[in-house]
Amino acid sequence: MSEENAAAAGRHHEAVSWRDYYELCKPNVVLLMLLTSVIGMFMAVPGMVPWRVLVFGNLGIALCAASAAAVNHLVDRRIDLIMARTHNRPIAQGRVKTLNAGIFAGALCVIGMAILFVEINALTAWLTFASLLGYAVIYTLYLKRATPQNIVIGGIAGAAPPLLGWTAVTGEIHGHALLLVLIIFVWTPPHFWALAIHRRDDYAKVDIPMLPVTHGIGYTKLHTFLYTILLFVVTLLPFATGLSGPLYLLGAVCLGAGFIYWAIVLLRGNDPKAPMATFKYSIIYLMALFIVMLLDHYMLPATIIYEVSGYE
Repeated sequence: MSEENAAAAGRHHEAVSWRDYYELCKPNVVLLMLLTSVIGMFMAVPGMVPWRVLVFGNLGIALCAASAAAVNHLVDRRIDLIMARTHNRPIAQGRVKTLNAGIFAGALCVIGMAILFVEINALTAWLTFASLLGYAVIYTLYLKRATPQNIVIGGIAGAAPPLLGWTAVTGEIHGHALLLVLIIFVWTPPHFWALAIHRRDDYAKVDIPMLPVTHGIGYTKLHTFLYTILLFVVTLLPFATGLSGPLYLLGAVCLGAGFIYWAIVLLRGNDPKAPMATFKYSIIYLMALFIVMLLDHYMLPATIIYEVSGYE
């Protein structure tokens, strides 16, 4: 009997249910990714996205993202059992066997990739697969345990959904799609470092070199603030490049000011609730920013959208 199965046999646990497999998919994370993917699709065209692309494109992306999440559960099962935030995860508690989790992750990947190849296009399928490998293999297996810059380097994989949505519609990579990726890429460090500050002791217990563990909480707070300033600047670029209009600019400035406020609270104070408050705001921030971008997109005159997107 393997070490993890022996440990699982010695623990009291409930019978496996569909909820355990659902949890393996990290549904909240996948839903946030889908929001940015959907908006990437709509930003790529002046009108309505074809329903087949909207449905099958996001289904394929979601299944591949869920596969990567399940691999993350599988690889991190030992450290998940030690960390307070993750100790009740299905594989860590033995409710889902490692073999079954591996089969589940593989099946999600195969089905998702098949949908993208058959119903969408090869470019989107390969980019999605690269994103899956970036998170499930490069980040989870190597970067997470190798460097305190893990979330910075590995963040490119999690930033891909707007690009995937864009290529699903157009079949090509556009500079504006890369700009949407850049926004999420720069957003990821302050988002995750706020959580890492709150969970510093957990990461230290399992020897994961998150920035608060290797460089201290003060250093991490400062870099969270600096990245938040950089994010504020980057989010102005859609307006500067003509991708978005004044409604988006207003939303980006207001939302960015809120993020900077929380970064300052985090930097200056000793409030133990500040890290999680900053973390929660960062999620609301990203959702609201992309929603405002979408609203702005359809309030622009069609002639401007045609000029920006290159449609004739």
